[in-house]
Amino acid sequence: MSQPTQQRLYDFAKMALINIFVHPYATVCDLYCGDADADKWAHAQIGHYIGIDAPSSGIDQMRETWETHRKSYTAEFFELDPCTENIETHLEEKTNMTDVVCCLQHLQLCFETEEKARKLLHNVSSLLKPGGYFLGITPDSSTIWAKYQRNVEAYHNKSSSMKPNIVPNCIRTENYMITFEVEEEKFPLFGKKYQLKFANDVSAETYCLVHFPSFIRLAREAGLEYVEIQNLTEFYDDNRAQLAGLLTHYVPNLLDPRGRLLPRSYDALGLYTTFIFQKPDPEIAPPIPTPLLPDVSYNLDEVTIWRDDEVINGHVVEPAIGLGKISEQKGILGPGPADLRFPEAL
Repeated sequence: MSQPTQQRLYDFAKMALINIFVHPYATVCDLYCGDADADKWAHAQIGHYIGIDAPSSGIDQMRETWETHRKSYTAEFFELDPCTENIETHLEEKTNMTDVVCCLQHLQLCFETEEKARKLLHNVSSLLKPGGYFLGITPDSSTIWAKYQRNVEAYHNKSSSMKPNIVPNCIRTENYMITFEVEEEKFPLFGKKYQLKFANDVSAETYCLVHFPSFIRLAREAGLEYVEIQNLTEFYDDNRAQLAGLLTHYVPNLLDPRGRLLPRSYDALGLYTTFIFQKPDPEIAPPIPTPLLPDVSYNLDEVTIWRDDEVINGHVVEPAIGLGKISEQKGILGPGPADLRFPEAL
């Protein structure tokens, strides 16, 4: 039985990130490692693998499987939850030793509370060596909330004979259905739950929206600097030369003969986003500080305005060289709800 399209897309995104950021002989820590995906890591020629997952994940079975089918790199497995437990207490000798920490699934579950998200990022920072990367994939909250927002706007534009104060809480596309647990017009920073069900799935899974400015703020507090958060469609476009063959391998018929995404591919790929952070290495170069982000609350009636220039004391100040104007930026700086964007270019 072939894998569902969404699983193959997820596998493509995992392999793409690994190919770009993981170098040979690297030490990699995989948070919420699931089935450990041994073949992908062997292909990347890593030196050492650290798998961490919650006690209920069946990590003992993964360890047994690993010992039976040894790969070209060494491996260790630890049974603990990275968003509730202190990794330094359990893996003291592993701190500041990892080249790459990845969270290729379940980041969204860590945004149930601010405390869980903060604990996860503190653990990531303690594992990474200076210069190391934290990267992964998660459903794109900007895409999801923008679709939900359009539902709300469509409701408000309909006849007043409809029931008042009812906000449509369901998003349907050709590939998936998303249902929010609570009907509301504001995007809370943490704990906004929804059920995601793909076309061929029997049941839905419960996730939490990841509020990107809060994600970046907490990462900065933990000592991680923002590199990029980018919708998977844009991530592919920016790396098309490297990734066209890989995407065709995992999910055929999504590209035209020149390797460009076909219109039907945007709904499936656009559900996900990649995220990349780095732990600065002051001995190599001074870290570029992540901008301080204001805490904002989403207002449905708020009019969104792009800020191409900043006005200070009556004078127009252009963005810094190399950053471009906001309208030229991609990813989380692109169209979407106001509280999922930044008021100025990074």
